[in-house]
Amino acid sequence: MIQCLNVSMIQCLSIDQVQCLDCFPSLLIDGPAEFMDLTLTSSPLTLVLILASKGLVPYLRQHFLDKTFQGLYQVNAFDLALLIPYFIVLIVLAAYGAHRYWMVYLYYKHKKNKTTAPPACFDDLPRVTVQLPIFNEQYVVDRLLDAVCRLDYPKEKLDIQLLDDSTDETVEVARILVDRYAALGHPVTYVHRDNREGYKAGALAEGLKTAKGEFVAIFDADFVPPPDFLLKCIHHFTDLKVGMVQTRWTHINRNYSVLTEVEAILLDGHFVLEHSARSRSGVFFNFNGTAGMWRRSAIDDAGGWQHDTLTEDTDLSYRAQLNGWKFVYLQDVECPAELPVEMTAFKTQQARWAKGLIQVSKKILPRVLASDASRSVKIEAFYHLTANLSYPLMIVLSVLLMPAMIIRFYQGWFQMLYIDLPLFMASTFSISSFYLVSQKELFPKSWLRSLLYLPLLMALGIGLTVTNTRAVLEALTGKQTAFARTPKYRVESKKDKVGAKKYRKRLGWVPWLELLIGTYFALAVFYAIDNENYFTVPFLLLFVIGYWVTGLMSLLQGRFAGLSVGSETHTKPFPVGV
Repeated sequence: MIQCLNVSMIQCLSIDQVQCLDCFPSLLIDGPAEFMDLTLTSSPLTLVLILASKGLVPYLRQHFLDKTFQGLYQVNAFDLALLIPYFIVLIVLAAYGAHRYWMVYLYYKHKKNKTTAPPACFDDLPRVTVQLPIFNEQYVVDRLLDAVCRLDYPKEKLDIQLLDDSTDETVEVARILVDRYAALGHPVTYVHRDNREGYKAGALAEGLKTAKGEFVAIFDADFVPPPDFLLKCIHHFTDLKVGMVQTRWTHINRNYSVLTEVEAILLDGHFVLEHSARSRSGVFFNFNGTAGMWRRSAIDDAGGWQHDTLTEDTDLSYRAQLNGWKFVYLQDVECPAELPVEMTAFKTQQARWAKGLIQVSKKILPRVLASDASRSVKIEAFYHLTANLSYPLMIVLSVLLMPAMIIRFYQGWFQMLYIDLPLFMASTFSISSFYLVSQKELFPKSWLRSLLYLPLLMALGIGLTVTNTRAVLEALTGKQTAFARTPKYRVESKKDKVGAKKYRKRLGWVPWLELLIGTYFALAVFYAIDNENYFTVPFLLLFVIGYWVTGLMSLLQGRFAGLSVGSETHTKPFPVGV
């Protein structure tokens, strides 16, 4: 038996010879000092040798350099039937991911085109109508009316319409509030419909029948416009070609929870990068349904509000821009709003937007492609309106990922490293870079804090695939559904609690399916680790976390309301001083 080895002898050993030393329980080094056990702490050289014998070097040799079994595997028809759609889905998702990089590029390339000051100012301010469409908003309607009645604009040039389609106590609350503010001299009127025909689009169209303003500002129930909002927007209409001015949403309850932090980052990416990049580069972008102002003649010229899609704002936006109207985006003008505090409310909102955009793409995209608009406008319109097709593709990828991993295992890890990995990175990591840039632009001194939320942001995007896929498929098949409102509870800080459950959406089977899919990916993680496919584990964990988090947060919402930081709850059926 070898009793000791000289240091110079160890230096001459090959990796295979070092691996053979594993059979000896004790290895002693002969040096200037006395004999001592060769342990992980005895010598840096020893550490290098052991890592080389059991660590990274053998792993790389075994998986990437060993060609012992090369050529034994032969692809068959079954494998091709799985791999072809697998790579098609990956390539398409990578294309949409690369488009996010393109948005970042356009944002910086055209930064000099940022709109700030209007071209001129009105000598005599024009008349403005403010429309407030609501439906069962008893918790926030008072906040909305209070903010709108504080707008800094001549009262003789302003009229405010509260367009109420409510079917609950909101009707009584809204009437009392309108009477109160009218008695104080504010030009506010109450319009109530007994039916929801056309939903929000129908309410806006109904209000236009009696609107007196040349320009129309619109605010949803959860928004709190600042007093100078109208004055910051109106002068941009001195350009007679401008049909709409959109401002940037900010977030009242951004710091309420991890969920609201992630939601805020998602919306910031849209309003900072997508809107700014499209606006600055001269392609089409959309009115967001609220926190914006329209020229009344632009609405009429484009055909008015239509309710055959769930995103009537995007529909009208594209019709107006096809007719030659110019849109302006004011990134520096902010309008605060309340974020959904419950997972099902957030999922409802996202599903409505996903379905609506696909409906608009079916309706409008053929007109855009057939128009005389520039190629860049057409390409960007395609990416914008079809982006939600990525959700059903993610479901397909979820089904194919495990069998594809098994097949690719027999084809060799090196192929996975230079083919699969770049496609996965283009599909997923473009998301992180996209949203990081938006945070850096908004918070140049504290943007690194958003790094903490990126894993959950990416996972949450994956977790939305089930609800959004159902919404996209409904849009593709032409299934019509009601306009599902996003519940608002006037939760503005951590001391506030969701004290009412009447607006809470039923959970259904979706959370259970999300948990099941998450478990499937947990098994995929186990398989990857068992086969030493460590490169895929981070991607698979995103799927596990995404599906489990969205499923569990949907099932457990409201279960632990008593554990909230605050202790105050609403004791009235509506939290207003009525």
